[in-house]
Amino acid sequence: MRRDNPGGVALAESGASESALRVRLAILDDHEVLLDSLSSWIAVNAPDFDLVLSASTWLQLVHSDNFPTDLVFLDFQLKEPVSIEARVRTCRAAGAKVIVLSSLDTRESRERALDAGAAAFLSKTLPMQEVMDAARGIMGVDLDATLARDWRPLPSGAAIPQTRPKLSAGEVVAFKLYVSGFSTVEVASQMNVQYETAKTYLRRVREKYAKANRPASKKSELIRRAAEDGYLR
Repeated sequence: MRRDNPGGVALAESGASESALRVRLAILDDHEVLLDSLSSWIAVNAPDFDLVLSASTWLQLVHSDNFPTDLVFLDFQLKEPVSIEARVRTCRAAGAKVIVLSSLDTRESRERALDAGAAAFLSKTLPMQEVMDAARGIMGVDLDATLARDWRPLPSGAAIPQTRPKLSAGEVVAFKLYVSGFSTVEVASQMNVQYETAKTYLRRVREKYAKANRPASKKSELIRRAAEDGYLR
């Protein structure tokens, strides 16, 4: 039997031991022709990677049941108003490594991606073989650790409620920092407040989302809520 991944690439059904050795990969690129081309090339030429998610929008990526993956290829330039810093930090907070691909190969764009936590910044003009070799180098030593993560997505088919809780100014700042990859200790430092104050802000955010029937007890759920409500910029 064969199954199709969200990007339409046919994948062979295999044993758990075989799939566990492959790097789970996601690609975010809003140029659908290029997205299809990358997906097809990887399916044929990179058997050590399992392309489980092909997304053309940011929300499509973070809402997928297959997110997070071990590695994410992010297009630097998206039409959506979500900064590269927010996208990289969100993926990193979820436990995924990130390679930024861009046709805009400037010092500024490279520094922005790398400073946000990307493992590599690669030009789209590079041959795909070089891109995948770079990916192998990044994933080779940490694959076991990434497979051991416990970061669960929402159940398949779960509805996405639209009620947006009213957050205080402090709660909004703490929320944005936390879902961008900062720890609670770092949130407190960034806000110049005590640890317990930052912790209280985040607890109230979770409570308000829970009252709105939008789960937010886990960091994965908070990231989804932030993406849905426009806090990731």
